[in-house]
Amino acid sequence: MYDYLIVGAGLFGAVFARCVKDSGGSVLVIDKRAHIGGNCYTESVEGINVHKYGAHIFHTNDKTVWEFLNRYVDFNRYTNSPVANYNGELYSLPFNMYTFNKMWGVVTPDEAKAIIEKQREEAGITEPSNLEEQAISLVGRDIYEKLVKGYTMKQWGRPCNELPSSIIKRLPVRFTFDNNYFNALYQGIPIGGYTKLFDRLLEGIEVRLNTDYADIKDEAGSIASRVVYTGPLDEFFDYKLGHLHYRTVRFETEVIDTPNFQGNAVINYTDDKTPYTRIIEHKFFEFGTQEKTVISREYSSEWKVGDEPFYPVNDDRNNSLYEEYRRLADETDIIFGGRLADYKYYDMDVTVKKALEAFSGR
Repeated sequence: MYDYLIVGAGLFGAVFARCVKDSGGSVLVIDKRAHIGGNCYTESVEGINVHKYGAHIFHTNDKTVWEFLNRYVDFNRYTNSPVANYNGELYSLPFNMYTFNKMWGVVTPDEAKAIIEKQREEAGITEPSNLEEQAISLVGRDIYEKLVKGYTMKQWGRPCNELPSSIIKRLPVRFTFDNNYFNALYQGIPIGGYTKLFDRLLEGIEVRLNTDYADIKDEAGSIASRVVYTGPLDEFFDYKLGHLHYRTVRFETEVIDTPNFQGNAVINYTDDKTPYTRIIEHKFFEFGTQEKTVISREYSSEWKVGDEPFYPVNDDRNNSLYEEYRRLADETDIIFGGRLADYKYYDMDVTVKKALEAFSGR
């Protein structure tokens, strides 16, 4: 009998398992997938570490989290500086003075601010009530129309004026020439890929893959003293109150016989005609020099049962339903954690921190 049965070999589960192991406890980790690492999983293709479930760029201002992960892997100096492609026009992201200069020809922050303020006033926005109004308030109508509107509609499958303003409030807007998207104190990609990090976190720990918790749920009490569950919260309760909604992502990945396809790791396609939201060129996450390259096109769509859940749809209906499930969860002895169990889109450093806190407060 183990001290802990951990459901899910993703970031929350792997960090929690490492803590248990290092404290002298016994732990079994299961995952219904055929690999560890959850959505952070990377696989080698043509010598390139491919982010199988989309780009994962680690960034944090939390020194404790950074030092914890650096026990197991070294990070490179990758800095995320995406490019936006609007019908062949290329713009710097996040929105900064390079973006404003390309859009309007301005060269000073005051000129850029004046245009944004003028367009906000023309739109008659005082207190933004939806994503469209929030975006126009932040960057003006021109940038909203070219660089926000189409991309966001593809990402969420809804018009921007039907989406909450909170989605875009975290959007970086800088009146400097700084195109470092995250601007975090610590950031980078694990040298050798994320799977190397998970191999180290789970070293010496028993892991059973292709194992669905639903198949062993009834006997979990005889397997371990405590269960840590990182899967979808509604699935744990057999959807008895209904389904929580997500957006899902489909990836088209291909090997191309060229050393350089697009010149950048991430290019967003912000028009509404291009069916995919962005193209990832994986080699540039690790400054690759391979003769070939691997790209992934990302297509966002409405989630249905059986699809991989990516982004929680945190509207009133779903948040209310989540709270009902959360009350059921609080009546159990199970430790719930991670983005699916918490029904929140977490940055990776937040997931690590929450796993460390969950272990300390167990």
